[in-house]
Amino acid sequence: MIYNFARIAEITQGSILIHNDIGNIGRIVLDSRKIQQGKEALFIAIKGERHDGHLFMKEVYNAGVRNFIVEQPVNVDQFPEASIVLVNNATNALQQLAAFHRSQFNLPVIGITGSNGKTIVKEWLNVMLADEYNIVRSPKSYNSQIGVPLSVWNIESTHTLGIFEAGISMSGEMERLAKIIQPTVGIFTSIGTAHSENFLSRRQLIGEKLNLFAKSETILCPEDADLMQLVIPWMSSREIIFMPSVESATKVSQNHNTIVELKWQNSILTFDIPFSDKASVENTITCIHCLLVMKYSSSEIQERLARLLPLEMRLQLLDGENDCIIVNDAYSNDLQSLEIALDFLSQHARGHIKTVVLSDVFQSGFGEIELHERISALLKSKNIDAFVGIGKGMIRNKVKYPDSSVFYETTEDFLQNKRNSDFNHAAILVKGARDFRFERIVSVLQEKTHDTILEIDLGALSHNLNYFRSKLKPGVKVMAMVKAFGYGSGAHEVASLLEFSKIDYLAVAYTDEGVSLRKAGISLPIMVMNPERSSLSTLIRYKLEPEIYSFRSLENFVKAMHASDAILPFPIHIKLDTGMHRLGFEKADIKQLAEIILSRPDLKVASVFTHLAATDEAEHDDFTKKQLTLFDQCTDTLSSITGQNFLKHALNTGGIERFENAQYQMVRLGIGLYGISASGEDQMHLKSVSSLKTVISQVRTIPDGDSVGYSRKFVANKSLKIATIPVGYADGLKRSLSNGVGHVVIQGKKAPIVGNVCMDMTMVDVTSIDCIEGDEVEIFGRSITLHEFAKWCSTIPYEVLTSLSQRVKRIYLQD
Repeated sequence: MIYNFARIAEITQGSILIHNDIGNIGRIVLDSRKIQQGKEALFIAIKGERHDGHLFMKEVYNAGVRNFIVEQPVNVDQFPEASIVLVNNATNALQQLAAFHRSQFNLPVIGITGSNGKTIVKEWLNVMLADEYNIVRSPKSYNSQIGVPLSVWNIESTHTLGIFEAGISMSGEMERLAKIIQPTVGIFTSIGTAHSENFLSRRQLIGEKLNLFAKSETILCPEDADLMQLVIPWMSSREIIFMPSVESATKVSQNHNTIVELKWQNSILTFDIPFSDKASVENTITCIHCLLVMKYSSSEIQERLARLLPLEMRLQLLDGENDCIIVNDAYSNDLQSLEIALDFLSQHARGHIKTVVLSDVFQSGFGEIELHERISALLKSKNIDAFVGIGKGMIRNKVKYPDSSVFYETTEDFLQNKRNSDFNHAAILVKGARDFRFERIVSVLQEKTHDTILEIDLGALSHNLNYFRSKLKPGVKVMAMVKAFGYGSGAHEVASLLEFSKIDYLAVAYTDEGVSLRKAGISLPIMVMNPERSSLSTLIRYKLEPEIYSFRSLENFVKAMHASDAILPFPIHIKLDTGMHRLGFEKADIKQLAEIILSRPDLKVASVFTHLAATDEAEHDDFTKKQLTLFDQCTDTLSSITGQNFLKHALNTGGIERFENAQYQMVRLGIGLYGISASGEDQMHLKSVSSLKTVISQVRTIPDGDSVGYSRKFVANKSLKIATIPVGYADGLKRSLSNGVGHVVIQGKKAPIVGNVCMDMTMVDVTSIDCIEGDEVEIFGRSITLHEFAKWCSTIPYEVLTSLSQRVKRIYLQD
């Protein structure tokens, strides 16, 4: 739908400063870098705390835009051909436009809110409903006061269903979003504490989010005491459906699948869900209920569950071969997300040749000819230099694209015919529908900077988390340890998965680790276990929570807190020394500590904890029990004097495995996440997360009597075939593995290390192995367990993982 400028001014109740009859308006632009089809665009100059769109009006005008909404007077003489309307607030004007636009369409709309899972549920519903509906939905996670109206503005007459998500951080925001989305079906995905700092209580937060569904016909929500009470007044006028928890619905959970039973209209329906992690199962249960509301049969729903895959919801920027940059957006393909991906490509092209590899677009709602005309126009407006189309539809409509474009019928055709010289100094967007499996294209184009890689199986990590959660009593929280670069696995990636899995707390060793997580978008509470004095102001600024282990550390923190703009009371974590004798307050300190805390209302004790020295060894169980008894005595004293309620935690991975009665209110899960049983008792239930691999660089034959490596520590006693692999002690392969102590696996056979391990290379004996240069080499993983490898190194798995160099490329896998 398009609007003329006079209508825009009327809808926004603005004052026209200058008016030229330029034509109709079909697009809204907020970013001066994202201008296309300028004469049809409306630029809204939004003024925020850190951005003022008015400063870019001349740039936008020069790019061809002629329609503007402003919230402060401008010199119209600088824009002689423009039409400009002045409003009180540009953000409000954007929302007014979107709300009016939504009111022009009588289509069903699913509105989604909640603390977690909004974007996943939205994307999965899109996959499950695409056969019957032409769907308009929020691009990525556009759920803010700006993102929602931009999403709704995309509704066109060809759409038959809308799916929009909404998030809030302040009171009153959801009422505005409700007017824009106007959902007929409402989904409340989860109830957590994200973005709750500006609300008086959990109940208020839930009530504010429920405002999205004030006029919805049907509402799906989790079983929650606060929520159930809040919707009681609505139950007489609309359909309220309470979705069961994962725990109550799950009947069998094994491998990568979960069997759930759901009550529906006096029947029990059984579904086989292709996930085992709690968050994914919960999101799938939500999708099932939505389809049931939409009158789909259980058999139809089961068939569509097979389509669901874990989704990477963010564009990935990767280094490619031949000085190329790769933008990986290979999980879906539609016109909405294509434009966002093209903008991302333009932002990062940095003078490279802008190239797009695109598959057929399904369920667009347009006829085939119009669809390809739109794609071609979009590529032209973004100044794309080269285009590769893959799919039968692309081939049928190749005349719509520039003559220099290249087309392939299938992904396999592209991979077979691509040459390395085809892409040089290019910024390549790879975007395709799931059926085309474009991840294979990304793999081929991606730069292989170092042949040694550490594969991280995020699915295995989720399994391990769920296993340890299954050992906990109801209500016991989990603090996950992501210090030391996530035990070598990548802190950002692991933390993101843990946040998605609704972990309660994260813990890091130093402030800079916590800051890095915050900058990566992690919003979970984060405890810093070694908060150095010089970093306290930074810790406070990034809302990290310090471990306090001595009177000096407490004094230093209080000084830093009052020298900053900290929101008080500030949470702290008290460390008690019950026998580890590393850090912590002792029993004799507790009364003085309690009196200090009692006198400081600006401090909130979030938790009190201790570190048990030997939970993994049964021979020291009496000592562990003494530690726990002392811990109880200290925490009782602290609680009685201060009057504060705080979490107590003492168990690490080994403790979770062996001391069920000491779980308190929280446990700390570390090495167990990564597939290592601290005590050995639970190893059979855990999955290996990490696999260290490399390739053979060269194979040569040496004669009897020749030596291999530095210091001639190995001398051949017969003719041998030696393979050199590009990994050494600088990567984390210990020098102690030299001369037959360690082995690698090639073609399923063990190859002993010969000579000394070098800094960047190692030699192995492959005399009895049929192998060539480029063959894969496993250092540890499937064939050589991390336990076995650590034993060869005369150390423990912790040290192996945390010793792996960051120059070893991490690759993340998700089934």
